[in-house]
Amino acid sequence: MAPKTYTWITLWILITAPMMLWDAGYCLMRPRSMVGGDLHWFWKPYEYYEKVDYVYGVKAFENGEGFAGAAAVLNILENLTNIIYLYQSYISQSDVAPVFGYTGAVMTLAKTLLYISQEYFCNGCSVGHNDLLVTFCFWIMPNITWIAFCSLIIRRLGKDITSSLRDGKTVKIQ
Repeated sequence: MAPKTYTWITLWILITAPMMLWDAGYCLMRPRSMVGGDLHWFWKPYEYYEKVDYVYGVKAFENGEGFAGAAAVLNILENLTNIIYLYQSYISQSDVAPVFGYTGAVMTLAKTLLYISQEYFCNGCSVGHNDLLVTFCFWIMPNITWIAFCSLIIRRLGKDITSSLRDGKTVKIQ
């Protein structure tokens, strides 16, 4: 039996996957992706964001802080999991698809909460220098969006998974 699909989850993944890969590319290609680097043209908006969030900035890179790079690797793994979810949902139509979607959402939510916790426990060391409007528009709202969508995906796919378990469905792995 084909897994139940949700347009809003599919759209979320299709919209966010390129963004997450672009972000991961910026972090993993530093210093070439940064201002003055030969690849900076591709990541030009980060010229501003490096000043909003120091995790992405020159100083963090020069100090050898690994958080941005580590988060970039997680971005790639989350994307891979989400792409497997889409493949399993629409191409192979496997009953295990919701597990991949659920896992990808949990990974993204956990990473986002880690990112926020890091900022909390270091007393705003990376974004605390911004005024309220900049902090709200470029840090708080994006994080709220990631938290909200990931939580909704976890809830929806978690219900589907538990419903399958209650019904005693056998899972056919393809």
